[in-house]
Amino acid sequence: MSLTARSVADLLAAFRSPAPTPGGGSAAALAGAVGASLLAMVAGLPKPRAATEEDVQRLRAAGERCAALAAELESLVDKDSDAYDLVMGAYKRPKGSDEEKAARSAAIQAAMRDAIAAPLSVMRNSAAAAEQGVVVAALGNPSASSDVRVGFELLGAGLRGARLNVEINLDSVKDAEYVAGIRVEVERLASGFSRLQGVV
Repeated sequence: MSLTARSVADLLAAFRSPAPTPGGGSAAALAGAVGASLLAMVAGLPKPRAATEEDVQRLRAAGERCAALAAELESLVDKDSDAYDLVMGAYKRPKGSDEEKAARSAAIQAAMRDAIAAPLSVMRNSAAAAEQGVVVAALGNPSASSDVRVGFELLGAGLRGARLNVEINLDSVKDAEYVAGIRVEVERLASGFSRLQGVV
């Protein structure tokens, strides 16, 4: 059973367990999913600030986009745990001969890229939801402004938590060009989110 198909109580118990997964990466994805879901909720509330038909359509589109991003972040709760399991499996490969050592090293490097891809996707989707959240904050029901801010806080937790996982996994990747490119994107996503949060 996928993590997100469990009850809230069972999911929290899984996080509390001594098993290594689900861990911080899955928690970051979950935080982002809840944040995007809150923004989608606010976008759908009656009595929005949106006064013109154009603004109504913008708000509706923002809400639909947040809902789609929440679904993607939900899927990343499991993808992050699966990626970690791939890394552990790669490290357990035999290393008796030179051939085995080379195959093990290649498997570890490939698994590390998967372990980076999942939290990087959490960052991307959290940042994208924040962009839509600016529209929701401006045009949504003003009585739900605290829900919007909570949504942004959760998106921020998801993005920052995912960044920690990206960066710790980058330390194990040998491809310097790949590492440099990811670091540039990570910084861009983090800086962009900070600017958006300052607007709300």
